[in-house]
Amino acid sequence: MNKRTVFVSLAIVAGAVAVLAWRAGVFETAPPASLQVTVPQLTETARAGAALFDENCAACHGPNGSGSENGPPLIHKIYEPGHHADGAFHLAAKQGVRSHHWSFGNMPPVEGITDDEVSDIVVYVREVQRANGIN
Repeated sequence: MNKRTVFVSLAIVAGAVAVLAWRAGVFETAPPASLQVTVPQLTETARAGAALFDENCAACHGPNGSGSENGPPLIHKIYEPGHHADGAFHLAAKQGVRSHHWSFGNMPPVEGITDDEVSDIVVYVREVQRANGIN
C-alpha cells in the first residue's frame, strides 16, 4: 500500500466517524428550545441532591437540569452515564469544564461544594435522567 492510499483510507474513516458523531448529536451547538423534563418520585438522597442542585446548578443548567440560556441541559443523551460518568460531574464541579459540546462558554468551578454534595447531585441527576429515558 502506498502513502496516498493510506492517506485516502484514513480520510474516509475520519469522515465517516465525523458524520456518525454529528448524527449522534455530539457536535450540537445549542440544546433543544424547550426541553420537557419529567421528575420521578425521588429517593431521599436524590431529594437532598435536588435541593443542592437548585442552590448550586439550576441558575445555569435550568430547573431539573432542563437547560437555560446560561448552560446546557443535563437531562440530555450527551450526559448519559456512558458518555459522562459520575466522575465527570465531580471534576466539573471541582475544576470547571472547558466548553466542548455546547456554545455556552466554559463552566467555572463550583465554589464551596463538597464531594458528598456533588455525589447527592449526581444521584438526583441520574434519577431524573432515567425517568426521561436516559440510561
